Amino acid sequence: MAQIPLVLAVETSGRMGSVAIAVGEHMLAESAFSGPMRHSSEVFPAICSLLNRFAQKTKDIEHIYISVGPGSFTGLRIAVSMAKIMHLANNAKIVAVDTLNVIAANADDYMRQENIDIEHIAVILDAKRSQFFTSVYQHTSDNIWKKSLPDSLMTASQFLDRFSKKEKPVWLLGEGLVYYSDKFKAEGIYFLDESYWTPRAEKVHMLGWKMACAGQFADPLTLQPKYLRKPEVTEKRKT
Repeated sequence: MAQIPLVLAVETSGRMGSVAIAVGEHMLAESAFSGPMRHSSEVFPAICSLLNRFAQKTKDIEHIYISVGPGSFTGLRIAVSMAKIMHLANNAKIVAVDTLNVIAANADDYMRQENIDIEHIAVILDAKRSQFFTSVYQHTSDNIWKKSLPDSLMTASQFLDRFSKKEKPVWLLGEGLVYYSDKFKAEGIYFLDESYWTPRAEKVHMLGWKMACAGQFADPLTLQPKYLRKPEVTEKRKT
């Protein structure tokens, strides 16, 4: 990248949305929405407020990083549509960041805050029908969270059958625990504090910037959200 771009980061995949602006890797500010599922009513005012705060305009945004899912149907469509519009209007480059990776990155803050080391985490999202969308990560020697289990749909009991009572504990986070944490209580299973369960625009920016530096930009023509489930009609056709 020849010059340092103005970056907009958007997180609307979870219950609590947020946006952030940055200059390159340097974060300027993050703004969280006022309550759960306020994405459609607050995303544009929040962006405008941040841009005005730093005397910037939407036409100045050169990169947009979005949390592309899995997550909320409406929230993901908002982010993807916004990214495509900004590309058409300003030729802004798009980075699509995996939401599970965004949530996993919160574990770094937890370890610093609590001064502990964690080797294994699992991100848990509610996929409805008594199933959960999950991915398990291992903390590597170069301080990144690498998926050790591909994204999977499973019940809480199936998860515990595979990951409880192991030699090394698995720490859980993610919004699937908000109403169902009791289902995952077992020997060898620990929970990060609830304040770390939600994806944030700050982490979308952090991961998105690394992807941008590696040239990992999304194709705006083929970009699609990653939903928790495929549309029900599609599922029925395959049965």
